[in-house]
Amino acid sequence: MLLPAQKDNKRYSYAEYLKWSDDKRWELLDGIAFNIAAPSRRHQEVSGELFYQIRSCLADKSCKIYSAPFDVRFSEPKQKDEQIVNVVQPDLTIVCDKSKLDDKGCLGAPDLIIEIISPTSISLDYVKKLALYEKYHVKEYWIIHPIDNTVMVFTLGEDYQYGKPSIFTEDCQLKSRVITDLTIDLRQVFGILG
Repeated sequence: MLLPAQKDNKRYSYAEYLKWSDDKRWELLDGIAFNIAAPSRRHQEVSGELFYQIRSCLADKSCKIYSAPFDVRFSEPKQKDEQIVNVVQPDLTIVCDKSKLDDKGCLGAPDLIIEIISPTSISLDYVKKLALYEKYHVKEYWIIHPIDNTVMVFTLGEDYQYGKPSIFTEDCQLKSRVITDLTIDLRQVFGILG
């Protein structure tokens, strides 16, 4: 299984991450730096259509949508940048609590995170990020497979754990359980013409 390139075997903090001057996209998972490759054209098409549909739905709501690169920092209460070791750049992030937003991005769990997988991100998205998002109580997590035209939706339960995911295919309307007015036409997302 392919993995994104790691910076080295050292652990880093968000404060150190902010000082990196290369043009690469990095994410920190438990302090380990992973280089996120540029997305494919198909990935960008799917992301663009999702952003358009979600942004249209949120136009008159307090929730905001952001596309990568956009830093989401997970931390314990009152941790400083030097102590934060989990920073991700989800493909799409929806935040409804404006107090979590600052000039650096989002500090704390967004309401909904969407990751569109690529060959090098599979284990990160399905394993490491799934565990991270559950740990920090991201209410809903979508994993989109742009080749198979499927979406797995994990919703946080009352026990603060993700149960079995709901699976949606290209001919479905995907309705969020967290953003109640949000319905996505997957035929449009995956470019399936009727």
